[in-house]
Amino acid sequence: MAPDEAVIGCTGELVIGTRGSAGPGEVLVRIRGGSETFLAWSDEPLPRGATVLVIDSRGSRQVDVIKWADPLDPLDPLDPLGPLKSLDGDRADGAG
Repeated sequence: MAPDEAVIGCTGELVIGTRGSAGPGEVLVRIRGGSETFLAWSDEPLPRGATVLVIDSRGSRQVDVIKWADPLDPLDPLDPLGPLKSLDGDRADGAG
């Protein structure tokens, strides 16, 4: 089966963790107006629930994935100051 190029560049969530070279997991990807699952291969093991980026399609509903962190998400969702805090704990903008 030919590679599915539409899925490349999509993000998804692992519903079954990958095992690196020991075997695939399964990823749920929102695509084509719905959600589809694919066998997901990765170089290193990734846990169930991890957000991943599809970097290649192997065809036959199999994809290669890497761990993905949205660059627009805050670094620490529990810290509302995020990047405004310096390493010593003071705000980098001098406000406190």
